[in-house]
Amino acid sequence: MRDGLSASGGDIWGEMNDVYAPPQDPLVILHDDAQILAVDKPAGLLSVPGKGAHLADCLISRVQAVFPEALLIHRLDRDTSGVMVFALTRAAQRHLGLQFEKRQTRKIYVARVWGHVAEKEGVINLPLIVDWPNRPLQHVNYETGKEAITEYRVQRYEDETTRVRLMPKTGRSHQLRVHMKELGHPILGDPFYASGAALDAPRMMLHAESLRLRHPDGGRGMEFRAKCPF
Repeated sequence: MRDGLSASGGDIWGEMNDVYAPPQDPLVILHDDAQILAVDKPAGLLSVPGKGAHLADCLISRVQAVFPEALLIHRLDRDTSGVMVFALTRAAQRHLGLQFEKRQTRKIYVARVWGHVAEKEGVINLPLIVDWPNRPLQHVNYETGKEAITEYRVQRYEDETTRVRLMPKTGRSHQLRVHMKELGHPILGDPFYASGAALDAPRMMLHAESLRLRHPDGGRGMEFRAKCPF
């Protein structure tokens, strides 16, 4: 997960060596008007281009093929699916970017994690920073890490896993992924932070289910939702 234009660096996939074979699903538009566009990003597709021509296919290029004026506001990790919003004017980009920066948006994710989470709900408050020797991985660091807060709520138990709702209050890179791993329940199929049986999944089980924000034209509250595919 990476939210807001203030996030540092390019797309992490540019530093990886795995074969990139993005899905070729048609663009799913959730909402569009004169100012903003909301789409449902499939898992396996980069939000922005990586380094090299082989990593050029990404969500923003597909969006701009239909909406040439579309501008980036925030990102989702390659293996995360769900709601992404683009601006269709510079004014809207500034307005929405400030909402992300000031933590005025409300994001809800759905995840399946390994094991049974004991506490039905809670708050994870662990500061995060890039693990430089192992980039692009992130890790907890109480001295140099940036504040990272995630609320969670158990939905139900499924065999040896738990389905949870995650409500990030900050937007650090890999925040939900690292926080769940530190809780002892890595997200299923996470290629960076899961191992053993937790890695055995057809995809990373993390989905941006809903995003609430204020419309840049008039400030009315809007919520965009994308049904969880797993």
